[in-house]
Amino acid sequence: MTRPNGRTVRDLRRENRTAVLRRLYFDGPMSRFSLGPATGLSSGSISNVVAELVAEGLVEEAGSVDSAGGRPRILLRVAPASGRMIGVDVGETRIRIELFDLTLTELARTERPLAPAAEGAERYEVGVVVDHIREGIAEVLRTADVPAGALLGVGVGVPGIVEHPDDGGDGGAGGAVVHGQTVGWDAVPLERLLREAVELPAEVPYRIDNGAKTLGQAEMWFGAGRGATSAVVVLFGSGVGACVTTDPPAPGRALEWGHLKVRVRGRRCRCGALGCLEAYAGAGALLDRWREAGGEPPAGAGEEAALAAMTAAAYPSDGGDPDPAAVAVLAETAEYLGAGFADLINLFQPERILVGGWAGLLLGTRFLAEVETHARAYALAYPAARVTIGLGTLGPDAVTVGAAILPLADFFARGGRREEPGPVEEAPAWTEAVRDRTAH
Repeated sequence: MTRPNGRTVRDLRRENRTAVLRRLYFDGPMSRFSLGPATGLSSGSISNVVAELVAEGLVEEAGSVDSAGGRPRILLRVAPASGRMIGVDVGETRIRIELFDLTLTELARTERPLAPAAEGAERYEVGVVVDHIREGIAEVLRTADVPAGALLGVGVGVPGIVEHPDDGGDGGAGGAVVHGQTVGWDAVPLERLLREAVELPAEVPYRIDNGAKTLGQAEMWFGAGRGATSAVVVLFGSGVGACVTTDPPAPGRALEWGHLKVRVRGRRCRCGALGCLEAYAGAGALLDRWREAGGEPPAGAGEEAALAAMTAAAYPSDGGDPDPAAVAVLAETAEYLGAGFADLINLFQPERILVGGWAGLLLGTRFLAEVETHARAYALAYPAARVTIGLGTLGPDAVTVGAAILPLADFFARGGRREEPGPVEEAPAWTEAVRDRTAH
């Protein structure tokens, strides 16, 4: 039956289920009595929806509270064991795979290093990445002994621009396609490759998106972005990216901020262009510039260990003399980043700028104040006076958490149903409550 506004009874039932689930997820445990005013639904609708969700195992009792003169009220919560999600971070130095329950409590994890490329090979060789993801998914499912049918989906954060089937481009029946110019990926049909390689039921969805976007989504929903009306979350690792959120209920938008030009005819970037911010502020570029200035990164060390050594050289903890080459490179980098932050401030006028990513968290406590000084000097005074700049709070796991949120958001948008014909909204309305959620 279709209502005059085009919504069917099925649509209304789904929306009611979504409303109850979102309140229990972000504000629970709650009683049936409290759910009424919180969702705007009648007591009869609340009773029907809760009965359905309890019967399906999505909602469970969580104790009771005294009522004013009546029987104690039973508290309800979303059942953590009623679903599982996998989050994958295809990072610069490793691939991290984590399994979560429905409340985003980690159940298992594994990491696969992306070794420096051998001669004639690519660090991001697509077949190697797909194999790492396939093996990692099998490992976390085996470790946690996930029941059949419990997996709601796999979310994957990747470097580059992600083209989805509904974008109107080449990403068609094969699913999401990744354009990762800095890692040598030219229209890689990653979703199709994963479906062919990973032994999962055909109905398990894959949700693939830019890693900076998944980082931003995690920080906005569960981290330092909670409560902000707008924010830019910066991913600072081997590469540099960002996610801008100007409407908290909706997903953020990934920005190729690392390829903003900060110097005409400047250093050559991994993307092939000259003068990109990433050519000065990416971790690999930082180490190259330190080496060119006379610094000595540890022989054979990986990128993370080498950047930690550079940081220690610039800020010695033993009271010794700092390495002047490391100090000079980091000081110049702080100014480049400050100019890049100023562009973000002028363009988007965000309430907050948050720094994440392994390199950002490593260096942020040391020189973020210097970056902020440059940002405020380069930005327009009005928006600069209204922005706060700080570190993300979710640590190095933020991308995997954000990736796992992708299938979780779809699941709640469907009212907690495993499958539903037709397209699923990318920006479900239940996200409006996320700003009030307390961190796990």
